[in-house]
Amino acid sequence: MTSTPPATAPSGKSEKPALTGARIKQRKGAAKLQAKFEPEAFRDALYKHLEPVKPEDFDGFAAALDKAGNTLDYRKYADQFFEILIVGGLLAPGGQFVDDDAPPSPFSISNAKSATPADVKPYVTVIDKVIRRYKFLQKVLEESTLPGIIQYINRYTQEQNDRLACATALLIQQGLASAHVLQSIQKDHLTKDEYPINFITALFRVYLADASMDHLGTALRKGGIKDLLLFFPAHKREQPGIIVSHFKSVNLNPVAEWWQRRQVREIKDQTSARVAEILKESQGRQDEALEAENGQAEVKRIVDATRAEVVDYLKAQMKNAGVPHEESVVIAWEGIMKGADMSDRPDQMEAQTIKEVTKYAPILEPFTPNARCEIALINAIQLYLYEDTRIMKTFPNILKVLYNADVIESGAILYWASKGAKAQGKQHFLKAAEPLIKALQAQEEEDDEEEEDE
Repeated sequence: MTSTPPATAPSGKSEKPALTGARIKQRKGAAKLQAKFEPEAFRDALYKHLEPVKPEDFDGFAAALDKAGNTLDYRKYADQFFEILIVGGLLAPGGQFVDDDAPPSPFSISNAKSATPADVKPYVTVIDKVIRRYKFLQKVLEESTLPGIIQYINRYTQEQNDRLACATALLIQQGLASAHVLQSIQKDHLTKDEYPINFITALFRVYLADASMDHLGTALRKGGIKDLLLFFPAHKREQPGIIVSHFKSVNLNPVAEWWQRRQVREIKDQTSARVAEILKESQGRQDEALEAENGQAEVKRIVDATRAEVVDYLKAQMKNAGVPHEESVVIAWEGIMKGADMSDRPDQMEAQTIKEVTKYAPILEPFTPNARCEIALINAIQLYLYEDTRIMKTFPNILKVLYNADVIESGAILYWASKGAKAQGKQHFLKAAEPLIKALQAQEEEDDEEEEDE
């Protein structure tokens, strides 16, 4: 009887079955990765699809580009694809065109008759259609090609830059690119010759022709464009109000006003906080001075010095940021109230408020050179007291203090009462100020009668 051979111990590695007589096919992705990178060949092949189309047949170009994507590798040559469609050819490192005697593209934004939205928009619409068909292209356009193209604006002619700025505005406006692309031109070698500020000026002009400043502001914020100073030459960034003055000089007032509002929002808190800090430090010195032999005289000296310090600080801040007086006086008011030496006892808060306003009213006077500023101050007081109901009753007395200190005139108070008051607590404040308003009206009538008698 033959014995059964012992089972063979399993090996650590099992053999894979072999398929004889079959050709092992390479994956598509692997084949593409191994293919040569030939941008010139891609360009020439793309031209063959574009050349039969008539120059202004934009639907024809869109159809040709759609069809070409079936045979050409748009994913691999995405940067080159957009270079051809935007500037009309392949770009070499440094921003110059590849020098191989190739003709310009039959279709490109550079071919637009002018740099107006009417002439450039059809080209952008074609690009939009292609991106909708091949969605992976948008990320390349936004993150790579467009920043890469506009960083060489010093290499292009003025006409090319104008068309490029127009196209970039339309691409951002339509959501095909982010304003983040503009960060690529915030470079010293470009800013020194004012290429970036000229570029964004042209871009803003196109954008605002068909959209609001709020829309543009949102696009800039989402794109991380926080400081327009970075588009200016370094030696101009220290000039007070340079952004506002530039955009006003080129008739882009909405941009100038938007920047002013934004600057006000940004510096408002920090400026009023610094004013409050100065006043609190001053109050500490005043408290110490009262213990000295000539305490009252020293307190007066400290208060006068504090007023001057705050006024100088506010003027410097407002000048650097280009903030108008009507905003400056509001910031000054808020700073005074933040730094006021207020009692925690409700029965003393009203008296303390009037005392502090009286002490620091001279700080406000330089910032109310006209009725508009005076009304802005009255409205700021109204809103402040509306929020802090504990001192709401002080409103008419605050107006009297400021009137006696020549911070506000009777005309501003009467205008506020007739049609300038804010909606918040309007009826309450009008009723509270009614005796003062009637007294001012009577005074004006007396003045008019005296003038008639003369």
